[in-house]
Amino acid sequence: MIGYLKGKIIQVSKNLSNRIIAVIEVNNIGYEVQITPRFSRQLKTATETDIKIFTHLQIQEDRQVLYGFPSAAERDLFRQLVSVSGIGMQLAIALIDTLGISDLVGAIITSNIPALTKTPGVGKKTAERISLELKNKLSKWKEIADISVDISDTKTSLASPELLEDLEMTLLALGYTEEEIEDAIAAISQDQQIVKNPNVEEWIRGAIAWLSGE
Repeated sequence: MIGYLKGKIIQVSKNLSNRIIAVIEVNNIGYEVQITPRFSRQLKTATETDIKIFTHLQIQEDRQVLYGFPSAAERDLFRQLVSVSGIGMQLAIALIDTLGISDLVGAIITSNIPALTKTPGVGKKTAERISLELKNKLSKWKEIADISVDISDTKTSLASPELLEDLEMTLLALGYTEEEIEDAIAAISQDQQIVKNPNVEEWIRGAIAWLSGE
């Protein structure tokens, strides 16, 4: 198993499958490593400079694929994700790219299904399976890996995924951005009167009032 590569970034580009490949030269050998778009943006100014990339090697019958990550923790999270039934390499890459390591771990631990389903290809059932299988493992692992995770936003434990989905769809239809909606939900989740009310209309009124500054 190749734990990491340390060398010079020669090139970062998309291949014919629209996947981002970094070429890193180690001892005059160029290794092709698939990375996330998020990681590729970090490497824009790293061409021809020394860099350390933590890797996961996937061996298939007809080929070998190296996946690269900026930290051992992100590489290990990737391995946890692909251990879940139905989660392949590309979906794990997409999850990490969409949310980033801290937000992804936080979403899994708190069963934040709406956050997980922001990743293309991840539906509600898949998100629930990821959280069910990994939340306990990651709760312990984040301490060992020294991952800072903000779990103060407990909105998913206070409202059902269905209520949150209806709330977000209504606010989107009213023209609010996803960032504004997330801030509003986080804010009204601190209101115990709203939290105790399972009626989505109450949540909508509370969110609109907060967004309007009332």
